[in-house]
Amino acid sequence: MNRDATHERSTPTYTMGYGPEFQKMLERRNVAVCAAHLLPHLKPGMRLLDLGCGPGTISVGLADAVAPGALHGIDMEVSQIEMASAAATAGGHGKAVFQVGDATDLPFEDAFFDVAHCHALLNHAPDTQAVLAEVKRVLKPGGLFSAREVFGDSSFIEPARDLGGITGDTVWATFLKLLAANGGHPQMGRELKAAFVEAGFADVRASASFETYDTADDLEFLRGLIIGWFFSPLTMEATMKLGLATQEQFERWSRSLDAWMDEPGAFAGFAWGEAIGWKP
Repeated sequence: MNRDATHERSTPTYTMGYGPEFQKMLERRNVAVCAAHLLPHLKPGMRLLDLGCGPGTISVGLADAVAPGALHGIDMEVSQIEMASAAATAGGHGKAVFQVGDATDLPFEDAFFDVAHCHALLNHAPDTQAVLAEVKRVLKPGGLFSAREVFGDSSFIEPARDLGGITGDTVWATFLKLLAANGGHPQMGRELKAAFVEAGFADVRASASFETYDTADDLEFLRGLIIGWFFSPLTMEATMKLGLATQEQFERWSRSLDAWMDEPGAFAGFAWGEAIGWKP
C-alpha cells in the first residue's frame, strides 16, 4: 500500500466536529487546568510540541512556560490553526508557530523537541501506537511526553436517569459508542500508562482529575454544549445511521435534559487520566 493510501486510512473522523458550541468548550480550556500535571516539568528555553492544539488556548500557556523557547502547534483542521495563530499573535507569543499536520506523520526531524504534549487527542486517534511512535521519534533522548485524555466509564451526570449512565439507553453511553464507532478510544484516560509503557517510554507516571460542572453558569454551558453538539442534525444523523439511537430516543433525551436543569442536585463530572513518560 502506498503512503497516500495509508495516510487516508489512518486519518480519524473527529467525533466532536468543529461547531460553535464545541468551540466554546475548547475556549474554556487553559494550561493551569488542563496541563497542571506537566507544568512543574517545564523550563524556560525548552522546545515544545503541542499535538492537536485546537484553537491554542492551552498552547499559549505552554508557550509562556517555556519562553524564550519555541512552541510548535499541530492540528489536522485548518480553522483551528488559524485561531491558534491569531491567539498567539494577540498574546505576543512570537515563538509560537502553528501548522496543519498529522499526528502519525509529523513534519519534524528526529530528536527535535524537548517536550511533547497532547490533550484529548489520543481519545480520537485510531492507532494510538502510531501516534506514540511519532512522538518518540521527534523527542530528544531524555525528552518528555505528556497526555491528558478522558475516560468515559468514570464520568457522570447526576441525577443520571437517561442522561449519564455508562450502559444502556443513555446520552453518555451513546456518545461513548459513537466515539468508538469513529475509531476512538472512550477509556483512553485510564489506559494511558499501559500505552506509554508499550511504546517504550520510561519512568511513566500516571494521575487522574475531574472536570466538574456545578454552578448555574456551568450547568447552562453544559446544557448548551449537549444541545448544540449532541442534538445537532449532523450528530443525530451520524448516530442514527450507525444504529445507535432513534429519533424518538433523541426527543426523549431532549426532554430529560430540560428536566435535569431544574434539578436542585444537578451535577456533572468528566474524568481525565494523565500520564508523563520520558524517552530513554
